Amino acid sequence: MKIAVVTSFPPSKITLNEYAFHLVKSLSDHEKISEIVLLTDHTVEEKDLSFKNDDCIITVKECWSFNSYWNLKSVTKAINETNPDRVLFNLQFMKFGDKKVAAALGLMLPLMCKLKKIPTVVLLHNILEEVDLSSAGFTNNIILKKAYNLIGSLLTRLILQADVVAVTMQKYVTILQEKYNASNVRLIPHGTFETPQQEPSYDANTGALKVMTFGKFGTYKKVENMIEAVELVRERTHLDIEIIVAGTDNPNVPGYLEGVKKKYSSVEKVTFTGYVEEDEVPVIFRESDIVIFPYTSTTGSSGVLHQAGSYGKAVVMPDLGDLALLTKEEGYRGEFFEPTSITSLADAIEVLLTNDAHRRAIARSNFEAATAYPMSKIAQLYVDVFDELQTEYKSVNHLQVVN
Repeated sequence: MKIAVVTSFPPSKITLNEYAFHLVKSLSDHEKISEIVLLTDHTVEEKDLSFKNDDCIITVKECWSFNSYWNLKSVTKAINETNPDRVLFNLQFMKFGDKKVAAALGLMLPLMCKLKKIPTVVLLHNILEEVDLSSAGFTNNIILKKAYNLIGSLLTRLILQADVVAVTMQKYVTILQEKYNASNVRLIPHGTFETPQQEPSYDANTGALKVMTFGKFGTYKKVENMIEAVELVRERTHLDIEIIVAGTDNPNVPGYLEGVKKKYSSVEKVTFTGYVEEDEVPVIFRESDIVIFPYTSTTGSSGVLHQAGSYGKAVVMPDLGDLALLTKEEGYRGEFFEPTSITSLADAIEVLLTNDAHRRAIARSNFEAATAYPMSKIAQLYVDVFDELQTEYKSVNHLQVVN
């Protein structure tokens, strides 16, 4: 079958680009997928298709831009021109922009496909019912929060017009079924990007112990408490610890990391990597001893947690919301801390850095959890859904012809 995937894609800096890379890579390896058309955002550099193989044709059609008011028209036109058998959307609510109208117009695309009778699947990474609007950088205003929730409900109803909406947590399935009376919601786990052929080494670094955080920072992911917590651990233990902040600013908070650099310029051994290229991701995880999640809230399943697991890393996580729930559902382990407490975070870090057997046990458990959901398995689940849709559309078309 020929599928179109509407998504951001490396070297794009727009959210979910890395997830798309690994999902498309696995889909292209599937025997039932003969062609993939990537309907992506515009980038200066060419898209990263380093995984291409001879069994699947992959083409790129750059047809949308972040915060453009014309994405609905341009993506619909691209779908018409490429004529796919199925369309898969890789979405979250601010996928097409952080401006409200631009974001909303982009999220109308699944409905447009449905109206055109193109089998359509939406992978929805978060739902607004489970997003802390203040922490995630939307708004602190009570009236605006109510407006966002109302608009979010309307947009969710639009997204649910797709044939199938896939979410990564059972909790999301339940909410969408109960609140929206949705019968087309499926649980398809997030999956693990890379699954090593061999079990990784769980040995600690021989030099400085490296604690790393990875992502887009400034909204609900903030690194100040992490830096101060590590300073506290240094004072207590006199351990040689290096802090690695891997990633960039969240688009809603430009200049955040630069401000952190200045504020903590006197703190030793703090490295800000900036954007991490795809081929450098394995290196930065493997060189780290533990991975820290300095989150004040969550907005869905964590790709970073799955990555940490795939490289056999112990993690330090806040005891809150969907992240704690995901950990239990998929078998991950970690040291938990109170999200607003520097002392609690320091305690969790110290436990892992001073108890090597405990760190190794958690790291091994996380590797086992990650390898239970390789991206090849997730791709198969999407292909199964595509097959079901083909059967359903054939049945509907047959009934129409008979009538």
